[in-house]
Amino acid sequence: MDAIPNPFQVEQWLESLPKAQKTKAHLKSIMHRLFEYAMKWRVIPVQRNPMQLVEIIGGSKPKKKPRILTAEEFHALLAFLPEPYRTMVIVAMALGLRVSEILALQWRDIDFESLTIMVQRAVVNGHVDEVKTEYSEDELPLDPDFATVLLAWKLKCLRSPEGWVFPSPITLNPYHASSIQKKHIRKAGKSAKLGTIGWHTFRHTYRSWLDATGAPLGVQQKLMRHANIGTTMNVYGNAMLDSKRIANSKVIQMMKPALLAHK
Repeated sequence: MDAIPNPFQVEQWLESLPKAQKTKAHLKSIMHRLFEYAMKWRVIPVQRNPMQLVEIIGGSKPKKKPRILTAEEFHALLAFLPEPYRTMVIVAMALGLRVSEILALQWRDIDFESLTIMVQRAVVNGHVDEVKTEYSEDELPLDPDFATVLLAWKLKCLRSPEGWVFPSPITLNPYHASSIQKKHIRKAGKSAKLGTIGWHTFRHTYRSWLDATGAPLGVQQKLMRHANIGTTMNVYGNAMLDSKRIANSKVIQMMKPALLAHK
């Protein structure tokens, strides 16, 4: 590669193609990746990727505002969920975990004595893997009321060789998230007249509820296990377990009617 292309010329070339804007955006992404590798392999000097300057108008759909549940809506949704999906959703709302992390939980990850839970693996389409990022692997606080719900579920839970918290009764292996969402969560959302509800709804709601409790941004970042929620969050530094526990417990209190009914 002898020369760096002119971003404006690339933009004009893409616009001249008789393709949909989304397709042009995909082409730009491929070119962006190629230049990243070219710099990595020292084919071209390491510099700003020229594809960052290329604009594709209408190349991506505007992001929809995430659905946030109120405490009342969350309680209403649970009424339409059978087990074990009801407890899965409670875990999602109580900890803000991704569904891949919920399905990958094993009983050995939960320390009922110290009231902590370790998130250290994920399951995607039945395949067990590491969590999304190094920041995703972390120790989270276990609120006493929530711990009671998990203990009650442990008494009912089928035993599996690996000790999964939510083993499929058919395979004794983890469930597939997409099937649960389609057959149970979306159905429950419609029955509760809440519209379209998915796994990400609970993670977005957890973050929103943390914000409503007044939890410091740094604590929110640690509870959500994000590498970076925003530049302003980084100045708050690391949140100690006690701070995370206080913030998490305030969210659990918003869920308490559902937890009491679940015992």
